[in-house]
Amino acid sequence: MPHANQSSNRQTSQQKNSVGIFADIQNVSSIKGKGHFLLEFAQSKGRIDCKNVYYNSHYINQVCIKNELELIGMKCVDVPEHSNNSADYRLIANCVQAVAFNPSLKTIILFSGDWDYAGLICILKSLGKKVIIFAQRGSASPNLIKLVGNDNFHFVDELPQLVGNRNKTQPPNTDLVSRINYNEAIEYLIEAIKTALSQDKLTVFGRIDRLMRQRCANYQGYLSISTDDGNKFKSFSQFIDVAVKEGKVQKQGQELFLVELKKLAA
Repeated sequence: MPHANQSSNRQTSQQKNSVGIFADIQNVSSIKGKGHFLLEFAQSKGRIDCKNVYYNSHYINQVCIKNELELIGMKCVDVPEHSNNSADYRLIANCVQAVAFNPSLKTIILFSGDWDYAGLICILKSLGKKVIIFAQRGSASPNLIKLVGNDNFHFVDELPQLVGNRNKTQPPNTDLVSRINYNEAIEYLIEAIKTALSQDKLTVFGRIDRLMRQRCANYQGYLSISTDDGNKFKSFSQFIDVAVKEGKVQKQGQELFLVELKKLAA
């Protein structure tokens, strides 16, 4: 049964390359506008099992960044305490818990250049995890760079270049990009909208993307959708725009609606 063996090998490979994202917005405000690059970079390292962003709702600039990242499916955790290290403590605790309960997490992408995370990094490395650091220019600890090595350290503003260089120099990851075809994606898109509406939830892009991931193991974001001509979507928004143009769904602002139910707001 070669087909079954190939499928089993692919699933095992994906399990060995699970990725976790943990970002402290307070330390990396330059992540604003780069969320899609972040997801594409993480997906190049394996299946994304968790993608946590930590922010303080008392600060409007952090809320604005949080709102942007939430729309693309990031899990945003509010840490409203006034203590300077409150977000650090929550992030560290959640990361340790994630690794403890999910041994398949092999790569941790940490967005912060704060030396306070040195202990966490040492723990992760002792467990055999690969740690990749993204920091904001001017705020990165030199000792932190030494801890992970130059190859695993980047500045946040390098994300577009990193993703672009990878697309130019590396062959496509077929395990990632060939998981679901466009028509299947449309079916799961419609199902996700129906689910959100039945729960009286807003059908915003981020929620719909999360529901699609929950209902289809082969869907790992817009990069995993293959069109008939082999092209890929550059963003979840572009996928939605095509679906709207073809009359599959309707859109108003950041909300999606079913054509047959005609639930567009007046």
